[in-house]
Amino acid sequence: MSADEFDSDIERLFARSPQLPDAALFTAQVEQRLQTGSRVRVLALGLAGAIGGAVTLRETLSVNLGAGDGVVAGNALGQGIRTASFNAQSALQTGLDQLGLAHLDAGAMGGMQMFWIAAAALIAVAAVGVMRLSQDV
Repeated sequence: MSADEFDSDIERLFARSPQLPDAALFTAQVEQRLQTGSRVRVLALGLAGAIGGAVTLRETLSVNLGAGDGVVAGNALGQGIRTASFNAQSALQTGLDQLGLAHLDAGAMGGMQMFWIAAAALIAVAAVGVMRLSQDV
């Protein structure tokens, strides 16, 4: 058999794939895995969005617009933001108290503490993802 005949035979054999008896089952399993991954992605993105929103809200409420010699409206707005920030921190602390985390003072956390908490949460999520992936494979 020459090289030209061999190439055409190989192309002809791989041009159409044989139908396997469990093709429908395989398709169903792949679709199920895709749906499961979608739920995990939605949960992870939702959690990341909630954490990002909480950090954004906290940083927004800690903005000090009323400091310095500004106009009266700026001072009133600054006082309103400080009051809203205090109310939000009080509500958060009350929620933490109800969860049994009374010793965790959310109002005293600085930017670096929030960064390390978020980093630890991301590492934990990544570890859970790796464990889940290793179980699927």
